[in-house]
Amino acid sequence: MIAASLPAQRPADAKLLVTGARGELRHLPRRAFVELLRRGDVVVANDAATLPASLTGRHLASGALIEVRLAGARSLRLAEDPRFVAIVFGAGDFRTRTEDRAAPPTLAAGDSLALGPVIATVERLLDHPRLVELRFAGSSETVWSAIAHHGRPIQYAHVPAPLAMWDVWTPIAAAPVAFEPPSAGFTLDWQSLAAMRERGAGFATITLAAGISSTGDAALDARLPFDEPYRIPETTVRAIHRAKAQGGRVIAIGTTVVRALESAAAGNGRLRAGDGIAKLRIGAGTRLRVVDAILSGTHEPGTSHYQLLRAFADDAKLARMNDELERGRYRTHWLNPLPTTILRRSRRSPPRCATAAAADATRACSRSTRKSSRGTKRS
Repeated sequence: MIAASLPAQRPADAKLLVTGARGELRHLPRRAFVELLRRGDVVVANDAATLPASLTGRHLASGALIEVRLAGARSLRLAEDPRFVAIVFGAGDFRTRTEDRAAPPTLAAGDSLALGPVIATVERLLDHPRLVELRFAGSSETVWSAIAHHGRPIQYAHVPAPLAMWDVWTPIAAAPVAFEPPSAGFTLDWQSLAAMRERGAGFATITLAAGISSTGDAALDARLPFDEPYRIPETTVRAIHRAKAQGGRVIAIGTTVVRALESAAAGNGRLRAGDGIAKLRIGAGTRLRVVDAILSGTHEPGTSHYQLLRAFADDAKLARMNDELERGRYRTHWLNPLPTTILRRSRRSPPRCATAAAADATRACSRSTRKSSRGTKRS
């Protein structure tokens, strides 16, 4: 696979790698995703818009230059609670590979960070020299104005030109609460949503504040993803219950959707609407209670995102898919993935109105190659 280097959200040559119920592999155009759906399915996507979460400035106690990457929050009500989990780097920017970035100056609780026109205070260290909880000083209006004007999208070295905000917003982006894009949503467009409706499949959204994808430190990366706040609308819960009652599948656009829905159902198995915190770490041993299928970009083995894919496909199938991705020279990056799809065969019988082709449920999986930035984004 090739690390994509241009911020093109939906390149013309985007494609899917899909394997059927018997294990056969297929390469399809991206737009063919809708053709894999059948009447009664519901497609669920994350509508979180991406914040300009990279802020440069100074550590006031030492005068050292720093970059702060906001990486998590306590709730989706960011205006009411200006506290963030953040990764702090030393001097430098995205042009240096994340794992090669300089360490920050020694940080301590109470330290002040001048980040453009706003001051943030280190409230506490989170058991790692780069990981802190920050609180911004000033009114909500002051803080968000400073972030909007001074911040930039979090970026990694394999895209050499600075990203603009519109490069990191998916077509369905709504509330700005994500720290990096829920990137599988880049594969959607308004034509595909219309085609879903014509095919008899539903579409619904959740909101999850997708966190940072790489910290540059292996020990810290192992703690990803951090806890992430989410919101599941009542309309989405009704759409999912309706799909299941009709024998349809719940198809997640990306790993963030899986994490939100499965976290919401982790207690008694009953999906409910409302706000929550996604703490569930999903892997090969996880029993999925809500989601039947996933469309995902590629992810590097060993990451939490790749571990989540193991809930859909075993290691042998993931390995076969990886070999095919390599042979097909798939590009990989959260901005312009040529995505792979895991459409897991439903355990329920297909509806009688399903065509023979749709009833032959498809399945696919993904994995990414090690990239120059270690910046593979969770989708």
